[in-house]
Amino acid sequence: MGSVAALAAACAPSQASWRNGATDSGVSGSAGPTTPPPPSGAPVHVRLFQSDGSTWGVGMPIIAYLSAKITDAQEFAAGTAVTVDGAPAQGAWYFERSAIYKGYPLEAHYRTEKYWPAHAKIHMDLAVKDKAAGPGQYFDNSLTLDMSTGAANISRIDGKSERMVVTSDGKQVFSFPVSLGKASTPTFGGTKIVMEKAKVQRMVGPGYDEKVPWSVRVTNSGEFVHSAAWNGGNIGQRSTSHGCTNLNVSDAQKFFGFAQVGDVTVYTHTGGPTMPSWDGYGDWNLSWSTWQAGGAVHA
Repeated sequence: MGSVAALAAACAPSQASWRNGATDSGVSGSAGPTTPPPPSGAPVHVRLFQSDGSTWGVGMPIIAYLSAKITDAQEFAAGTAVTVDGAPAQGAWYFERSAIYKGYPLEAHYRTEKYWPAHAKIHMDLAVKDKAAGPGQYFDNSLTLDMSTGAANISRIDGKSERMVVTSDGKQVFSFPVSLGKASTPTFGGTKIVMEKAKVQRMVGPGYDEKVPWSVRVTNSGEFVHSAAWNGGNIGQRSTSHGCTNLNVSDAQKFFGFAQVGDVTVYTHTGGPTMPSWDGYGDWNLSWSTWQAGGAVHA
């Protein structure tokens, strides 16, 4: 779902041990539970994008990759327990085709109705080992995850005013002039999440092949917030880009240093359609009721 860092599997939870009951006299009581038969069918392995100890922006979903296209997500959902600072979270998984990870054709994103709180500790137990993933399929592993959120960094980009206003934990930190996509190549509207950063990003398109400094990716299809020294006369005045958010060089460098993966960017008055949910981390462009329905696999 974008060019991302290497996936990292989290720790597997320990298995509970069984112990035979005993009477007060020391005579053995009833025998312990019998060992269930091993599952049959095709195994489905799960990997997580996030790793233990990682920190993300408040818009970042938890992402799981599945090694096969499952047909039933009920056990996957039932085996998920997420807490935020120790309190149970009320979230849901949404399944869609994986665009980036070879051998893992399906991915699932977990989020709550609203963004994560800032500066929070998030823990997930994904206890699905030996649970059904559909007829003839079962999950072959369980996982846990401990990650954190940083500050609540929210950028609001308005194509009408040609400005980008950035806040952190509710306080304004930047106000930058911008140039968005021209009428023939409009910028997507809606909510986009910072996916990755590159000090120099090669960008290729009709009539251009450029190495662009201070680039912050917000869609898989190629929208970035980046430096655009060549477009200085239009920045803050009119939208003339190929769809990216053009900034003056010094502003782009400041935003690059500030932004963290998972930060939220909200685009209005762009003249373009809403960013599709699958084009990066466009999760927040789906209504909560649509999200809860589960997407490609109903939970």
